[in-house]
Amino acid sequence: MLRCAELGLSDEALDTMTMGMVYDMLIERANDQEAYPIRATQEDIYRYFGRG
Repeated sequence: MLRCAELGLSDEALDTMTMGMVYDMLIERANDQEAYPIRATQEDIYRYFGRG
């Protein structure tokens, strides 16, 4: 509950969320603190996934 409060999630919001959704939000918040030295370009994305 402490982590949910840190994320600003109310009891009402938690009623509609799964634990997985809360974990994803915590992971994303932790990732926001990371400094990534290389950012992917659109061409990098196309190389990895293809053009569709």
